[in-house]
Amino acid sequence: MMTRILMIASAILLLFFAGNVQAKGNIERGADLSYDCVDCHGMEGKGTFETPPIAGLEEAYILKQLRGFSSGKKKSMDDMMHTYTEDRTDQELQDLAAYWATKKK
Repeated sequence: MMTRILMIASAILLLFFAGNVQAKGNIERGADLSYDCVDCHGMEGKGTFETPPIAGLEEAYILKQLRGFSSGKKKSMDDMMHTYTEDRTDQELQDLAAYWATKKK
């Protein structure tokens, strides 16, 4: 009986923690997906007088911003960020965040 209770408790804990694990972005895939980004932010992600730099920012921060643009909760000046992100999967947003976080400021 005690073994069964421990097994059930372990399974519940495993499901709880597994549900909170977030997939990490794939840097190489992010590099492949960055073709839209470079149009405005530049090849190195350093930005221009019209767009902010994105290179070297924290991955979690970039991902939060991308998710906000994708959902429409966050607006960019010309709404282009929503256009570029609205059809991206969450994994693709994670990949982009991982890629730009590795670039030098």
